[in-house]
Amino acid sequence: MSSKQSVLLPTETLNLESGLSLVPRLKLNLSVHRADASVKPLDEWQLKTSLIDFLKSSFSISVPEDDLILGKLKDLKKRKREDPVARGTLFVRELGFLVDKVEPEEVEVVEKKVCEWKKKVVGKLDGIELSLVGVRFKLSVEVPKSDDFEVMRKEWEEVEEEVSAFDAGRHRGYARGRKREPDTIVLRGVPSRWFAETRVSSKPSMLVTHTIFSALGKIRNLDVAEDDGSDKDADEDIVRGLQCKIVVRFEDHREFSKALKVLCGRSLEKQGSRLKADYEVSWDKDGIFRNARSQNEENSRSTPKVAAYNDRSEPARHQSHAPYFSENHIRSKRFKA
Repeated sequence: MSSKQSVLLPTETLNLESGLSLVPRLKLNLSVHRADASVKPLDEWQLKTSLIDFLKSSFSISVPEDDLILGKLKDLKKRKREDPVARGTLFVRELGFLVDKVEPEEVEVVEKKVCEWKKKVVGKLDGIELSLVGVRFKLSVEVPKSDDFEVMRKEWEEVEEEVSAFDAGRHRGYARGRKREPDTIVLRGVPSRWFAETRVSSKPSMLVTHTIFSALGKIRNLDVAEDDGSDKDADEDIVRGLQCKIVVRFEDHREFSKALKVLCGRSLEKQGSRLKADYEVSWDKDGIFRNARSQNEENSRSTPKVAAYNDRSEPARHQSHAPYFSENHIRSKRFKA
């Protein structure tokens, strides 16, 4: 990222420590439904070929076969007529053609252009019918929420309103506390060995992880653990120990927001490896309420009237939830924009 720019363009790559880099791409979730009364099995190879040809003719983009993943759903005999017969994911990784040279003041213009192009692709793909050897199928397409920063921002603004109502309900007659805003990112689906100490262990290291993510902003604390695949779709295969789940709490909401925007719409790559980690990024919703509760309990200790109420109906402070994150007092090293 140029030192003249305050933000990373959606078509730019961000180089991190340990040979890692965040590479831009468009990710689309696909659902395939039958569009006629035929019961003939779906030919996945024919469907992939048709989609790849359509993308090339309609958008002049070439998608390698490996970047179009399609799979038939299990228990097709038990499904309802309106249920999909297959699901998949499409990745468009070459986005540089959308932007040539950009001046610092044109960053917002570029972001708008890329956003409009993505909407155009989705709009043209969603709902199209494909005829494969006389059998018709209909395609449903959407951008996953974890790849849409604006959708997530709207979501946390709605949660902020809920937290404000929560605060007002607990403290009627008292001034509201500071605004509760998210500050924590959750990343899933990244290779554990990429965050491990080289030639020491295959398990992710707190030190290595902190060093890598400090390029995105000032970190308050973080936690890294094995991703066991909980809360994932039952059709997804998760091999224990190969992937990790990373939770990063930033110094404040501003740092969090900038980091989340960079992580949205990108994949993680490592120098010398052909693997692309198409991770899932989200934000910690429970953390807002947890922080609000903690602050309310802290306020109650300094306000006699409220403290007396809490003594009767709320658990003591030492009985509250255990810390969600492991502490890390390493001085963060920021990526200089």
